[in-house]
Amino acid sequence: MVALKKIGFIGTGIMGAAMAGHLMDAGFEVSVYNRTKSKAQGLINRGAHWCETVGECAKNQDVVITIVGYPKDVEAVYLGEGGIVDSAKEGAYLIDMTTSSPILAEKIYTAAKVKKLHAVDAPVTGGDVGARNATLTILVGGDEDDFNALQPVFAAMGKNIVYEGAAGAGQKTKACNQIAIAGTLAGVCEAFAYAKASGLDVEKVYSAIATGAAGSFQMTGVARKGLDGDFNPGFMLKHFGKDLSIGSETATAYGAALPVLAMVLHEVRQLEASGEGNLGTQALLKYYGVIE
Repeated sequence: MVALKKIGFIGTGIMGAAMAGHLMDAGFEVSVYNRTKSKAQGLINRGAHWCETVGECAKNQDVVITIVGYPKDVEAVYLGEGGIVDSAKEGAYLIDMTTSSPILAEKIYTAAKVKKLHAVDAPVTGGDVGARNATLTILVGGDEDDFNALQPVFAAMGKNIVYEGAAGAGQKTKACNQIAIAGTLAGVCEAFAYAKASGLDVEKVYSAIATGAAGSFQMTGVARKGLDGDFNPGFMLKHFGKDLSIGSETATAYGAALPVLAMVLHEVRQLEASGEGNLGTQALLKYYGVIE
């Protein structure tokens, strides 16, 4: 097996910058591209090579990794003129770690095959904390041989690395994760809305239920921040809305009825419409009136 040494990393935002840094720590030669260069400056200062375009970042790399904003961004960087599929060298591995559409992941996989490239979809869970600590869960779809070849790359960024199946399977699994989060977080918010409406002390209720059967990361790691008045994003509400939209749209295509997902997506869109999309997902407490 050919050693993978050179990595082009596209998307150095809240999570991407930390992930690229871990790859550098693991000894990979990393080139970076981001639409806003200042977000890559810390990596550049550490020795990452700055690229002026997506195509330049993909050229002559053993591996190209992306973690960008929305499916339209994924499609543009992979399939646009002068993009990754056009620019990557034959035999390169392409890893999209954005939460994106499984249908698009299949499209990229097919286009890559034509160019003799190895494309996998590998969205992550664990948020900014997991990215900083290199403890992300990585959900991989594509050819299993490619999954195996990429183990050293994945191991630099995450701990729970799971092969989910054929192209698109990683994105489908991430949708399952976000759907589960949606119901859990909404349930937590409803519990505290009930506590407040019924005259209970919300903090006492939290102390009573947070470590029992009702406990979850959404309660202790997300809602807790909101109860403390901290709405800084570990994961932006608008990106959560994007993820839930993917789940909703593909659920329709797959014939699955997901009423809880539809409800939470509506709530998130209402908050976005009121200008709160850049807050963390704990802002859902505001929708329920737990926090003003």
